[in-house]
Amino acid sequence: MTGYDVAVAAFDDLDPRTAYALWALRESVFVVEQECPYQELDGRDAEPGTRHVWVAEAGAPVGYLRVLEDADMARIGRVLTARTHRGAGLAGLLLQAALDHIGNRPSRLDAQSYLVGWYTRFGYAADGAEFLEDGIPHVPMVRRP
Repeated sequence: MTGYDVAVAAFDDLDPRTAYALWALRESVFVVEQECPYQELDGRDAEPGTRHVWVAEAGAPVGYLRVLEDADMARIGRVLTARTHRGAGLAGLLLQAALDHIGNRPSRLDAQSYLVGWYTRFGYAADGAEFLEDGIPHVPMVRRP
């Protein structure tokens, strides 16, 4: 896949313009497009163990996820692709970059229910009952390498 750059950075390594573009992209998908009014900036972005993973085209982010350190394992969240770039395989690039960062540690995520099958291709398995988050069905999933 050409024309895309994948980056991984801690909060302190983000320049202000990149950070602003990442938060704006997250807000455009989760708060505006999915109509989920919630406190999107939750305080976890600046934690020392958090890593921001994004795909950029011509310097502009078009996909994103973050990796958090949660007690005994990593947690992947805020997985998104800009509407204009869906179907191009960018989510797979993001998830693979996150898994490369995580290495052999176990990780968890809460998948939107319609994406459970997609996440299983990366080694995740359902780890609990379906639940609603902001009115959207999710399934907790775990990957134990």
